[in-house]
Amino acid sequence: MRKLMLLAALATPMAQAESLEVAAHSMLRLPNKAASVHLEQLRVADSATLLLPATLTDLKIDHLELGRDARIAIAPAAAGLSIVAGSAALGAGSEFSAPGAPGSYERAARPGRDLDIRLEALEAERLVIDARGGAGAPGYVGLDGANGKAGGCTWGQASRGANADNGGNGHDGAAGGRVRLALPQGFAHERVEVRVDGGAPGQGGAAGVPGKGGASKGCLVYRTAAGANGRPGQAGEPGLAGAAGELILQRL
Repeated sequence: MRKLMLLAALATPMAQAESLEVAAHSMLRLPNKAASVHLEQLRVADSATLLLPATLTDLKIDHLELGRDARIAIAPAAAGLSIVAGSAALGAGSEFSAPGAPGSYERAARPGRDLDIRLEALEAERLVIDARGGAGAPGYVGLDGANGKAGGCTWGQASRGANADNGGNGHDGAAGGRVRLALPQGFAHERVEVRVDGGAPGQGGAAGVPGKGGASKGCLVYRTAAGANGRPGQAGEPGLAGAAGELILQRL
Protein backbone atom coordinates (compact mmCIF):
# COMPACT_ATOMS: atom_id res chain seq x y z
CA MET A 1 0.00 0.00 0.00
CA ARG A 2 2.84 2.40 0.84
CA LYS A 3 4.41 1.83 -2.60
CA LEU A 4 1.07 2.60 -4.24
CA MET A 5 0.82 5.83 -2.26
CA LEU A 6 4.31 6.85 -3.40
CA LEU A 7 3.49 6.08 -7.02
CA ALA A 8 0.33 8.12 -6.75
CA ALA A 9 2.30 11.01 -5.29
CA LEU A 10 4.76 10.86 -8.17
CA ALA A 11 1.96 10.92 -10.72
CA THR A 12 0.41 14.01 -9.12
CA PRO A 13 1.84 17.49 -9.77
CA MET A 14 3.88 18.11 -6.63
CA ALA A 15 2.75 21.70 -6.31
CA GLN A 16 -0.72 20.33 -5.46
CA ALA A 17 0.32 17.40 -3.25
CA GLU A 18 -0.73 17.62 0.40
CA SER A 19 1.77 15.21 1.94
CA LEU A 20 4.58 12.88 1.02
CA GLU A 21 6.29 9.99 2.79
CA VAL A 22 9.52 8.24 1.80
CA ALA A 23 9.69 4.70 3.19
CA ALA A 24 12.62 3.57 5.32
CA HIS A 25 15.78 2.53 3.44
CA SER A 26 14.40 3.79 0.13
CA MET A 27 14.96 6.71 -2.23
CA LEU A 28 12.42 8.98 -3.91
CA ARG A 29 12.95 11.82 -6.37
CA LEU A 30 10.57 14.71 -6.81
CA PRO A 31 9.59 15.12 -10.47
CA ASN A 32 10.63 18.21 -12.44
CA LYS A 33 7.08 19.50 -12.72
CA ALA A 34 7.15 22.63 -10.61
CA ALA A 35 9.70 25.17 -9.45
CA SER A 36 7.62 25.81 -6.31
CA VAL A 37 6.16 23.07 -4.09
CA HIS A 38 4.00 23.29 -0.96
CA LEU A 39 3.51 20.21 1.23
CA GLU A 40 1.41 20.04 4.35
CA GLN A 41 3.59 17.21 5.66
CA LEU A 42 6.84 15.62 4.54
CA ARG A 43 8.19 12.55 6.28
CA VAL A 44 11.49 10.92 5.28
CA ALA A 45 11.83 7.72 7.32
CA ASP A 46 14.98 6.17 8.79
CA SER A 47 17.90 5.82 6.33
CA ALA A 48 15.73 7.11 3.46
CA THR A 49 16.58 9.84 0.94
CA LEU A 50 14.42 12.43 -0.81
CA LEU A 51 16.06 13.87 -3.93
CA LEU A 52 15.20 17.45 -4.88
CA PRO A 53 15.81 18.31 -8.56
CA ALA A 54 17.81 21.24 -9.85
CA THR A 55 14.63 22.86 -11.20
CA LEU A 56 13.12 23.25 -7.71
CA THR A 57 13.73 26.70 -6.23
CA ASP A 58 11.05 27.01 -3.52
CA LEU A 59 9.91 24.30 -1.09
CA LYS A 60 7.42 25.11 1.65
CA ILE A 61 6.53 22.47 4.25
CA ASP A 62 4.04 22.86 7.09
CA HIS A 63 5.58 19.97 9.06
CA LEU A 64 8.87 18.25 8.25
CA GLU A 65 10.06 15.01 9.82
CA LEU A 66 13.42 13.36 9.09
CA GLY A 67 14.13 9.96 10.63
CA ARG A 68 17.44 8.62 11.85
CA ASP A 69 20.13 8.96 9.13
CA ALA A 70 17.54 10.37 6.69
CA ARG A 71 18.62 12.83 4.02
CA ILE A 72 17.18 15.55 1.85
CA ALA A 73 19.59 15.48 -1.11
CA ILE A 74 19.60 18.61 -3.27
CA ALA A 75 20.91 18.61 -6.83
CA PRO A 76 23.51 21.24 -7.82
CA ALA A 77 22.14 24.22 -9.73
CA ALA A 78 22.99 27.82 -10.52
CA ALA A 79 19.76 29.02 -8.87
CA GLY A 80 19.46 28.86 -5.09
CA LEU A 81 16.83 26.89 -3.18
CA SER A 82 14.55 28.20 -0.45
CA ILE A 83 13.20 25.74 2.14
CA VAL A 84 10.69 26.97 4.72
CA ALA A 85 9.24 24.64 7.37
CA GLY A 86 6.65 25.67 9.94
CA SER A 87 7.94 22.93 12.23
CA ALA A 88 10.69 20.37 11.86
CA ALA A 89 11.69 17.25 13.80
CA LEU A 90 15.10 15.90 12.79
CA GLY A 91 16.42 12.49 13.84
CA ALA A 92 20.02 11.70 14.75
CA GLY A 93 22.31 11.56 11.73
CA SER A 94 19.87 13.31 9.39
CA GLU A 95 21.06 16.09 7.12
CA PHE A 96 20.34 18.49 4.29
CA SER A 97 22.87 17.56 1.59
CA ALA A 98 23.58 20.05 -1.20
CA PRO A 99 27.24 19.60 -2.21
CA GLY A 100 28.52 20.54 -5.63
CA ALA A 101 29.33 17.89 -8.23
CA PRO A 102 32.95 16.82 -8.73
CA GLY A 103 34.64 17.84 -11.94
CA SER A 104 35.54 15.56 -14.81
CA TYR A 105 37.78 15.79 -17.86
CA GLU A 106 34.81 17.19 -19.81
CA ARG A 107 33.41 19.71 -17.30
CA ALA A 108 34.48 21.84 -14.35
CA ALA A 109 33.52 21.07 -10.78
CA ARG A 110 30.21 22.60 -9.64
CA PRO A 111 29.80 24.71 -6.50
CA GLY A 112 27.67 23.80 -3.51
CA ARG A 113 24.12 24.98 -3.91
CA ASP A 114 23.06 28.24 -2.32
CA LEU A 115 20.41 27.58 0.33
CA ASP A 116 17.95 29.74 2.22
CA ILE A 117 16.54 27.56 5.02
CA ARG A 118 14.00 28.77 7.57
CA LEU A 119 12.84 26.40 10.34
CA GLU A 120 10.30 28.23 12.45
CA ALA A 121 10.10 25.49 15.12
CA LEU A 122 12.81 22.88 15.49
CA GLU A 123 13.24 19.67 17.50
CA ALA A 124 16.67 18.14 16.94
CA GLU A 125 19.85 17.20 18.75
CA ARG A 126 21.82 18.53 15.79
CA LEU A 127 21.19 20.31 12.49
CA VAL A 128 23.61 19.29 9.71
CA ILE A 129 23.84 21.01 6.31
CA ASP A 130 26.41 20.10 3.66
CA ALA A 131 26.98 22.64 0.88
CA ARG A 132 30.65 21.98 0.08
CA GLY A 133 32.05 22.66 -3.37
CA GLY A 134 32.82 19.85 -5.79
CA ALA A 135 36.37 18.55 -6.10
CA GLY A 136 38.44 19.41 -9.16
CA ALA A 137 39.28 16.71 -11.69
CA PRO A 138 42.87 15.43 -11.89
CA GLY A 139 45.10 16.36 -14.81
CA TYR A 140 45.67 14.09 -17.76
CA VAL A 141 48.45 11.52 -17.45
CA GLY A 142 51.33 12.29 -19.82
CA LEU A 143 51.76 9.93 -22.77
CA ASP A 144 54.68 7.53 -22.70
CA GLY A 145 57.44 7.91 -25.26
CA ALA A 146 57.79 5.22 -27.92
CA ASN A 147 60.76 2.87 -27.75
CA GLY A 148 63.53 3.27 -30.34
CA LYS A 149 64.03 0.80 -33.17
CA ALA A 150 66.68 -1.87 -32.79
CA GLY A 151 69.90 -1.73 -34.81
CA GLY A 152 71.56 -4.63 -36.63
CA CYS A 153 74.37 -6.83 -35.33
CA THR A 154 77.05 -5.56 -37.78
CA TRP A 155 75.40 -2.67 -39.59
CA GLY A 156 72.53 -0.21 -39.10
CA GLN A 157 71.97 2.22 -36.27
CA ALA A 158 69.55 1.91 -33.34
CA SER A 159 67.22 4.88 -32.93
CA ARG A 160 66.73 6.97 -29.85
CA GLY A 161 63.70 6.48 -27.58
CA ALA A 162 61.03 9.18 -27.86
CA ASN A 163 60.54 11.77 -25.15
CA ALA A 164 57.60 11.39 -22.77
CA ASP A 165 54.84 13.98 -22.53
CA ASN A 166 54.23 16.12 -19.45
CA GLY A 167 51.27 15.41 -17.22
CA GLY A 168 48.37 17.85 -17.41
CA ASN A 169 47.61 20.33 -14.61
CA GLY A 170 44.86 19.47 -12.14
CA HIS A 171 41.58 21.38 -12.32
CA ASP A 172 40.36 23.77 -9.65
CA GLY A 173 37.85 22.82 -6.99
CA ALA A 174 34.51 24.65 -6.91
CA ALA A 175 33.33 27.13 -4.29
CA GLY A 176 31.23 26.19 -1.30
CA GLY A 177 27.60 27.31 -1.21
CA ARG A 178 26.11 30.35 0.49
CA VAL A 179 23.76 29.26 3.29
CA ARG A 180 21.30 31.63 4.91
CA LEU A 181 19.82 29.92 7.97
CA ALA A 182 16.95 31.18 10.15
CA LEU A 183 16.38 29.21 13.37
CA PRO A 184 14.42 29.60 16.60
CA GLN A 185 16.12 31.71 19.24
CA GLY A 186 16.47 28.79 21.66
CA PHE A 187 18.36 26.44 19.31
CA ALA A 188 22.00 26.65 20.41
CA HIS A 189 24.67 27.61 17.89
CA GLU A 190 26.80 24.64 19.04
CA ARG A 191 24.16 22.26 17.69
CA VAL A 192 24.45 23.64 14.15
CA GLU A 193 26.95 22.11 11.72
CA VAL A 194 27.13 23.76 8.30
CA ARG A 195 29.86 22.73 5.83
CA VAL A 196 30.64 25.29 3.15
CA ASP A 197 34.27 24.38 2.38
CA GLY A 198 35.56 24.83 -1.14
CA GLY A 199 36.18 21.73 -3.24
CA ALA A 200 39.53 19.97 -3.11
CA PRO A 201 41.98 20.76 -5.92
CA GLY A 202 42.55 18.22 -8.65
CA GLN A 203 45.91 16.47 -8.55
CA GLY A 204 48.40 17.05 -11.32
CA GLY A 205 48.67 14.32 -13.94
CA ALA A 206 51.57 11.89 -13.70
CA ALA A 207 54.47 12.33 -16.13
CA GLY A 208 54.81 9.99 -19.07
CA VAL A 209 57.50 7.29 -19.11
CA PRO A 210 60.31 7.95 -21.62
CA GLY A 211 60.89 5.53 -24.47
CA LYS A 212 63.87 3.19 -24.28
CA GLY A 213 66.60 3.47 -26.87
CA GLY A 214 66.70 0.76 -29.48
CA ALA A 215 69.16 -2.12 -28.94
CA SER A 216 70.29 -5.01 -31.08
CA LYS A 217 68.82 -8.38 -30.29
CA GLY A 218 70.01 -11.95 -30.88
CA CYS A 219 73.59 -10.98 -31.76
CA LEU A 220 76.28 -13.56 -30.88
CA VAL A 221 79.56 -11.68 -31.43
CA TYR A 222 78.98 -8.14 -32.67
CA ARG A 223 76.19 -5.66 -32.07
CA THR A 224 75.65 -2.03 -32.97
CA ALA A 225 75.48 0.67 -30.29
CA ALA A 226 72.16 1.07 -28.49
CA GLY A 227 70.15 4.26 -28.93
CA ALA A 228 69.77 6.74 -26.10
CA ASN A 229 66.66 6.73 -23.91
CA GLY A 230 64.14 9.52 -24.32
CA ARG A 231 63.63 12.27 -21.74
CA PRO A 232 61.01 11.80 -18.99
CA GLY A 233 58.08 14.18 -18.81
CA GLN A 234 57.18 16.49 -15.93
CA ALA A 235 54.29 15.87 -13.59
CA GLY A 236 51.44 18.38 -13.86
CA GLU A 237 50.77 21.03 -11.23
CA PRO A 238 47.81 20.60 -8.84
CA GLY A 239 44.79 22.83 -9.28
CA LEU A 240 43.54 25.39 -6.77
CA ALA A 241 41.18 24.65 -3.90
CA GLY A 242 37.71 26.14 -4.25
CA ALA A 243 36.80 29.23 -2.25
CA ALA A 244 34.91 28.71 0.98
CA GLY A 245 31.22 29.55 1.00
CA GLU A 246 29.36 31.65 3.52
CA LEU A 247 27.01 31.01 6.46
CA ILE A 248 24.54 33.67 7.58
CA LEU A 249 22.71 32.67 10.76
CA GLN A 250 19.61 34.55 11.82
CA ARG A 251 17.42 34.11 14.87
CA LEU A 252 13.64 34.14 14.73
